[in-house]
Amino acid sequence: MRFTIPVLAVTALALTATPALAGPPFICHAFELSGSPSLPWGSDTAAGWNNPDPAYDVTKLTGDVARLLTPSMPVPARMETLRRATIYASRDRAVAASLLTALETKAQANPADANALFDAGFLTEAYRQASRVYEWDMLAGRAKAQWTMRAEPAGDGARLIDAAVALNTAQAPEMRKARQLLVR
Repeated sequence: MRFTIPVLAVTALALTATPALAGPPFICHAFELSGSPSLPWGSDTAAGWNNPDPAYDVTKLTGDVARLLTPSMPVPARMETLRRATIYASRDRAVAASLLTALETKAQANPADANALFDAGFLTEAYRQASRVYEWDMLAGRAKAQWTMRAEPAGDGARLIDAAVALNTAQAPEMRKARQLLVR
């Protein structure tokens, strides 16, 4: 009987413990799509966080992201789409700049649109995290050679996410959760 309590305690702890996740959360951890469409992604689950579809035409990224980020898209699906977009954009500086400019312009033109503010803020901070991939030594070989995102963006994505949350829309609780994941 002496061993039953410790065994039960360890078992309960193992079943309820949340695994620690390593890496910058805006780019390293997939978010739930819940059936929403997103950018194509590789099928090699062993590739981990950096698994873009090699057949995807990155020159279409800005237009594809704009089309996918509909007003009805749930926040976690927005985050996953922007996470994937960041990884695709990391391979082409011009595409990365185009996408960020498009989302920033939309947010500036629509300061009462929580989704536009959130999208621009999330992408800015995802780019910031992506710019540290070399610092954190997260890539090797060909993937490291392809990664061009090395400079932090100038904008303040956290401020934009905070502004989106402050609009207190139905999405605010999920946006607040995203804000808590922010690594600076």
